Amino acid sequence: MATENPENFGVNFLKMLRIRRRKEVPLTVELSKPVTNPIYQGVPPPRSSEAMESCPKRDGYVKDDFAEENLYLYTEEGEQGRLPVLILSLRERNQCRRPAVVILHSSYKCKEWIRPLLEAYASRGYVAVSVDSRYHGERANSATAYRDALVSALKNGDTMPFIYDTVWDLIKLADYLTGRKDVDPSRIGITGESLGGMHAWFAAAADTRYAVGVPIIGVQSLPFGYNVDLTAT
Repeated sequence: MATENPENFGVNFLKMLRIRRRKEVPLTVELSKPVTNPIYQGVPPPRSSEAMESCPKRDGYVKDDFAEENLYLYTEEGEQGRLPVLILSLRERNQCRRPAVVILHSSYKCKEWIRPLLEAYASRGYVAVSVDSRYHGERANSATAYRDALVSALKNGDTMPFIYDTVWDLIKLADYLTGRKDVDPSRIGITGESLGGMHAWFAAAADTRYAVGVPIIGVQSLPFGYNVDLTAT
């Protein structure tokens, strides 16, 4: 079986994503507010994680040292085209360009879950970024939003909420990050845990502006995951 050239894969994958868009819109940015009661779709929902909370910040840094930005990016038409973004960085007088890292959450969680990791990277000089993937966090309207979207996509084939739709958002996020005055466009990395790890892999494959991709946990066997879900239900 012939193997596709990596460069061709990225180009062809991006073409496929564009074809499946509802309608492209100019990338616009809107200020939002911090989320006080984030939506978790797990049962029971996670309250805290010792591992996450133990992410070590650089010595001497406290929460007041971080500048927080809450934004919406509009990546395409429709309700799910509004991408919620959380950015943490150090409050510094020297406005030099810094490396950025995008960190993505796992299934049923949200960008607020990633905050300890954002603080850890921001304390070391990174512009640390997280987003809500499709039908998660601020993009969920119920406790079953993500599962409902997967079932609808399986039946109707009109959306791709598992991986591809969020990858499109990450490509538009790269548009935004490379235009920021505080980000070095040649030093943008991406990572994520579980579902977020898969999003990171595909985004880095589709868009070379993500200079490095290092998923946490990595990529599962999709047939295995499907069979586990069938057994659980």
